[in-house]
Amino acid sequence: MTRKLHLNAFLMGVGHHEAAWRHPRTDPSRIADVRHYQDLARIAERGKLDSVFLADGLALWGDVRHNALGGLEPLTLLAALAAVTDHVGLIATVSTTYNEPFHVARKFASLDHISGGRAGWNIVTSAGEAEAHNFGVERPAHADRYARATEFLEVVTKLWDSWEDDAILSDRAGGLYADTGKIHPIEHAGEHFTVRGPLNTSRPPQGHPLLVQAGSSEDGKEFAARHAEAVFTAQQTLAEGREFYADLKRRVTRHGRQPGDLLVLPGISPIIGSTEREALRLEKELEDLIIPAYGLVQLSRMTGIELSEDALDRPLPDIPVETEGAQSRRKLVVDLARREGLTVRQLIGRLAGGRGHRVVAGTPEQIADEIQEWFEGGAADGFNVMPPLLPAGLADFVDHVVPELRVRGLFRDEYESRTLRGNYGLARPGSRYAAHDGAQLEVAVAG
Repeated sequence: MTRKLHLNAFLMGVGHHEAAWRHPRTDPSRIADVRHYQDLARIAERGKLDSVFLADGLALWGDVRHNALGGLEPLTLLAALAAVTDHVGLIATVSTTYNEPFHVARKFASLDHISGGRAGWNIVTSAGEAEAHNFGVERPAHADRYARATEFLEVVTKLWDSWEDDAILSDRAGGLYADTGKIHPIEHAGEHFTVRGPLNTSRPPQGHPLLVQAGSSEDGKEFAARHAEAVFTAQQTLAEGREFYADLKRRVTRHGRQPGDLLVLPGISPIIGSTEREALRLEKELEDLIIPAYGLVQLSRMTGIELSEDALDRPLPDIPVETEGAQSRRKLVVDLARREGLTVRQLIGRLAGGRGHRVVAGTPEQIADEIQEWFEGGAADGFNVMPPLLPAGLADFVDHVVPELRVRGLFRDEYESRTLRGNYGLARPGSRYAAHDGAQLEVAVAG
């Protein structure tokens, strides 16, 4: 079968460009309006995109004085999107650092049931100090966060498996709703968690909601190779994309999986015009709306050093790449500045559109050229599409770039499946307990 692209729409407020809220094609009053996101999900589904994705953090990121921040909690929002769509996948970020496995397993199982098998979990470990302060703790070390995440995921998947697929009988005549021999305590006792189980929600339609990961540090890549089924990543050049792709596929094989078991989806922020001049004009409009003070705060957070206005027209200072925070993104930013000899001001401009993801301005054909080159050149299985403006940028992509990709035989005409796993071409896992004779459960009824 011919290999096909996978496309995810990364929905962020009124656009990924940090100045999007100031542009006349957006309406920042809709940042917390569920109807805005429902419209975006419908646009994505109209284009037959695989999925939509909502990122999340557990602190107020950035300088709200100069940007439209403060969105909605993603799982709550995705349930509302499920109600107005039928096929598009629904992926949300949820942290393993400041949650408990039972809560997360139940919420994603619920979303999978509500959506008919379209839920996906972007697994993150919360690298920021501000997040730790919101929970009254010190930020855990990088390695400790990933050790907790590994066990956290183990517990969650056990809980999803705790009901076998055929546990529910619904035998009204016989008075039997469920076969309790097919509902299993998980009896997990580990370094970080002790969880008896079973889950109090039946098995998700997908077996396991899709598992996504977004870290590109060494720990992140190893975690993805062992567990993830899709990776959202950031690379600036085709050579970097190929290197990351090949490295991750090698790691997947080393962990006893097939290369196709993990899809690599680099981020791309397409600035689209009917002509190249029109696209470059839109790029310039957005650049002119950048507030340098906001960019300095963002860049200071990415690099871990305080940058003042005095630094704007100087090269980026020396910065240690090793950090307990977001290691891979810091390295990407430093490498970009050094490779292209950018001043701090120029670097702010380059990062404004995608925070380190690749920004491409051009016609639909030129955007499709970039996508095809990476897809056929061993750097991607698809893309995490990050429109600079929403909803206009997503509509432009769906209405003009997607048809071009179809003409080239790269993207679907219709959905292949009603589930997210089915459209990503990934297998549905069975319950780990299905082959065993489970002990009869004693069901406690709260009264």
